[in-house]
Amino acid sequence: MPDPSLEQALKEAYSSAPAGEVILHTLEFRHSNFTVPIRVVLDHADHLLKLEASAPIDPSSYVNFIGFVFDFKLPEVQSSATPEFFILMDNVSREIEDSLALAAASPYKVEVTYRPYLLIDPTKPQMDPPLTVTLTHVEADDFRVTARASYGDAANKAFPSQLYTASRFPGLIR
Repeated sequence: MPDPSLEQALKEAYSSAPAGEVILHTLEFRHSNFTVPIRVVLDHADHLLKLEASAPIDPSSYVNFIGFVFDFKLPEVQSSATPEFFILMDNVSREIEDSLALAAASPYKVEVTYRPYLLIDPTKPQMDPPLTVTLTHVEADDFRVTARASYGDAANKAFPSQLYTASRFPGLIR
């Protein structure tokens, strides 16, 4: 099943694979203990790329994504199981390892946003809205970080998400 959030240019790049078209896969890690988000791009060079207007940090701004080699597996578009996102990072820098260790000690979750870009168009991600997931399991050592992420714990969300109180809804008072 096609993904409706993908831009037409990215769909064409995936389907025809033109020789000069390079897809830049990026990850942004956010946590309340991070002073700045960790932003990496699957490449050997750094790239200055523009975020979407709805980005939680630095919206509509050009930000630097650090060239880094990592592997990932996107969730299946059509699957009966709980969709999961897998990330594998070898030879992580000391900053990334320390930041993830700090986040692991915190009760708050790490959010990860995946954005694909085309090398010829750094002005916008080719997926709108970008895929944002929450890290559910992280293992890190001096050589490798392995992470699993999902869309969150939907089973334990409050429903309805609005609280119907007498101060907001005076008609509830008898």
